[in-house]
Amino acid sequence: MTDLLYSEEEEALRAVVRDLLTDHCDAASVIARTESDAPHDLSLWKSLADGMGLAGLLVPEAQGGQGATHREVAVVLEELGRAVAPVPYLTSAVVATEALLECGAEDLLAELASGRRIGVLAVSLSVAPDAAHKAVRLENGTLHGELTGIADAAAADVLLVPGEDGGLYVVEAGAVTVVPQVSLDLTRPLARVMFDGAAGRRIGDAAPAVRRALRAGAGLLASEQLGVADWTLTETVRYLKERKQFNRPVGGFQALKHRLAQLWLEVVSLRAAARNAADALTTGDDTDVAVAVAQAYAASVAVHAAEEAVQLHGGIGMTWEHPAHLYLKRAKADSLAYGTAGAHREALVELVDLRAP
Repeated sequence: MTDLLYSEEEEALRAVVRDLLTDHCDAASVIARTESDAPHDLSLWKSLADGMGLAGLLVPEAQGGQGATHREVAVVLEELGRAVAPVPYLTSAVVATEALLECGAEDLLAELASGRRIGVLAVSLSVAPDAAHKAVRLENGTLHGELTGIADAAAADVLLVPGEDGGLYVVEAGAVTVVPQVSLDLTRPLARVMFDGAAGRRIGDAAPAVRRALRAGAGLLASEQLGVADWTLTETVRYLKERKQFNRPVGGFQALKHRLAQLWLEVVSLRAAARNAADALTTGDDTDVAVAVAQAYAASVAVHAAEEAVQLHGGIGMTWEHPAHLYLKRAKADSLAYGTAGAHREALVELVDLRAP
């Protein structure tokens, strides 16, 4: 039977990442970044990618990476979710990297693995692994068109762009126009990318690369959602132990204890689903089913945990200074990323042949 418990190495990795985020990604600075014109924390990204080598976890050692597995990446994403870290880790170190692995683009893989460059797959964040996606036109050897809802495009050095001819093209960020879009989650901003005669280098077929990338993104997004849910539950329990009413800790009231117990059960179940998805991506066993199960469940738990955090913190939970709103916005935005829960349930129905009569 598959062992979904964390190994000693995974726990050690968690401790190192959490220490870094504790020192360099406090809530006040994240909130300040969301109010600025530079929401991405590129110094933190450099520490994660260059200093710790985490951008290359999925890249084989022979191609300049760490040769780790999706299980280790899932641990990193849990911690990034707990901190709502404004870094392009999911989009560059997971989604773009998986697309490049499918295409065998070793030169660009090495650059992304080292953290020297940030790559983004130019597919809308809302697209599910098996759903249709927009592509750009190829005219006279250059790319033309417009793509919307591209996460972290503002931080990208290079874009991986699907073309209408079925190819996947590498386009330098300086060759396109990136216009910010209104985003609920300001720690993972979206943008509209316009191509007006941009030069592109074809590296492979778009269909298998995009599917592999989005499947990995959806499966590992569950670990980020687990981090969001775990932090909000832990912080809410801590607050309710300290907050007193009628000279008693609020957390001792039976009605609140029942709500927290129910939420704890949901978070534990999410942990199992997220770990299973990460393990399935590593082994290749029933990967589509594991990813669909994780995403069918993760969104509702993360949103529920964040909503309870806002409500149970009382008045302070509604303020801009308290970080609860960051987690609620990330949870809501993640619930639409790489396919909704409903879309994944429909996919799961087909995968396990449980269609309605």
